[in-house]
Amino acid sequence: MPLFGSSSNDAQTWEPQAADSRLAHTAGAEPGAVFTSDLSVSEYALLGEAGFEPLGFVVGSSIYHVGLQVGRWSQNAELDTLTQAMYNARELAMARMQSEADHLGADGVVGVTLRMQMYAWGQEVLEFVATGTAVKALAGEGAHRAPDGRAFTSDLSAQDFFRLLAAGAVPVAFVLGTCVYHIAHQSVMQSLRQAGRNQEMIQFTQGVYEARELALVRMQAEASQAHASGIVGVNVAVSNHIWGEHATEFLATGTAIRRLSDEHRLPATTPKPTFTLGLDS
Repeated sequence: MPLFGSSSNDAQTWEPQAADSRLAHTAGAEPGAVFTSDLSVSEYALLGEAGFEPLGFVVGSSIYHVGLQVGRWSQNAELDTLTQAMYNARELAMARMQSEADHLGADGVVGVTLRMQMYAWGQEVLEFVATGTAVKALAGEGAHRAPDGRAFTSDLSAQDFFRLLAAGAVPVAFVLGTCVYHIAHQSVMQSLRQAGRNQEMIQFTQGVYEARELALVRMQAEASQAHASGIVGVNVAVSNHIWGEHATEFLATGTAIRRLSDEHRLPATTPKPTFTLGLDS
């Protein structure tokens, strides 16, 4: 089963220079500089309670031409060329966002969002954008970074990030798995046989089941490669994009986590529930 990692090409060796000026005058790169973030006021306050400070809003982008692939009319099958394209484009965006975080000396990126948008250049051209807020631990020990020494990435909110640290764990990486799948068409006879009847559409069920499982397996493989112990916040989204009604992308995402050593665990801050029994008659 292919896991669709990144492939080597000239585009992947190119790094954008447009953000250099902004990053050079952002907290983490210049003493006394201002930070930027997409955090709400509540999230900013919670981040401080968790022992972290924001450094800068970080962005990664890739405009990608998605090729064509045609599936057989009556057969369920993965469209692996399209799967590879959707994987590579997202990896490029995520890698460039993480590079901006590394430039600021961040320990991680919180609140990661990964979205797509179209421009007027054609339906087959998509921009993949990854954004988040680079953060640094106030203790400055680097214990919260990913096992490879780089900044962790996470789509958790600041509230969930705080609770995760309080539970003695830390994010490792925002992980994903994708599968673009062609769902077989029904024949005329199949459609006629089920007309007016309650009946499971086995062919459709099988196709959707397999596509979703492929996406989830690939997400789990990314977490294993990142040396994580588990994944939280798993979500599976289904989109048709530009391919028509029988070609569908299944995208599984989540935040891979690992356990922290005891000395880096947040002190207990959540009040324990109590029961008060009144003695008045």
